[in-house]
Amino acid sequence: MEHTRVVALVPAHDEEAALPAALASLRGQTVPPDRVVVVADRCTDGTVAVARAHGVEVLEIGDNPHRKAGALNQAIRCVELDDADLLLVLDADSALAETFLETARAHLADETVGAVGGIFHGRPGGGLPGALQRNEYARYAREIRHRGGRARVLTGTATVFRVDTLRRVAEARGTRLPGRPGDVYDAHTLTEDNEITLAVRTLGLRALSPAGCEVETEVMPTWRDLWHQRLRWQRGALENLGAYGLTRVTAPYWLQQAGMYAGIGAVGLFLLATALFAALGELGPPRGPWLALTAVFLVERVWTVRRRGARGMLLAAPLLLEFGYDLVQQAVFLTAAGAVVGGREARWHHLTPAPA
Repeated sequence: MEHTRVVALVPAHDEEAALPAALASLRGQTVPPDRVVVVADRCTDGTVAVARAHGVEVLEIGDNPHRKAGALNQAIRCVELDDADLLLVLDADSALAETFLETARAHLADETVGAVGGIFHGRPGGGLPGALQRNEYARYAREIRHRGGRARVLTGTATVFRVDTLRRVAEARGTRLPGRPGDVYDAHTLTEDNEITLAVRTLGLRALSPAGCEVETEVMPTWRDLWHQRLRWQRGALENLGAYGLTRVTAPYWLQQAGMYAGIGAVGLFLLATALFAALGELGPPRGPWLALTAVFLVERVWTVRRRGARGMLLAAPLLLEFGYDLVQQAVFLTAAGAVVGGREARWHHLTPAPA
């Protein structure tokens, strides 16, 4: 794909602090993009001025009730694109590894591949919630490696699409795919990245996250921010599956959700049994098989974050910290399921960037 043009869209809503790092990562690519457009979506800060100071194009979006998906739909209509082009969508709060575009281009030379998404890692900072997220992301990256680079989700932080794939998605909206005809992104979904992954795969194309396509993104700095982010992710995932129904593509996702909720039930039973044994005075230190099982679990938790170095491994070693983090996530999953069943209105939560 030596002569294939790469166009980068950087959707940004009040991202003046984070935007310079994202743009610097584009300039630092081993194969830089041919064109960079910052999509300034209803910005009230200095995002537009920062983008122009870095010498890139700016598309200002004013009338947009559909947030990121709506902004991207408008941008894709406004920016001239050819079917043979590649389109990178990079969040303004994320930064690419220098080989990202070179690696993505190489994989997209295979016409069975519709898109290449990033393998995301958490930025430093964020205290304890941030450290726990970085461990979580390290395990997800490990899972992708073990899957041979097959992407479960084309991450919204950074993904490169074939433009002809996006046009096929837009043509299939309202018939084979949910959404408004002509839109690339379903403007009514809470998780546009998860939904467009299902769209690409429903069209019979592969979605990859290969080694070399690394991206560093922000972590949620507080438990409140984390709760709102994960609630949106999980509710969006459930609603996307509901919109697509049970198909060959969605079946593994349905099974994953079923297993996750079954696991929550198992954890609940374990905690209940532990409380009962404690109340009866029969709860002591683990012995025999239980001690061996605990040891295996401990080794697994520490070993799966070894790429994060000593800090990540030390965080995983006490077990209770990550177990508490898992309980928070499980509470989010239950809340999301209740919101979907109850039909409660979804609310967005925008993280205000910290000053540079």
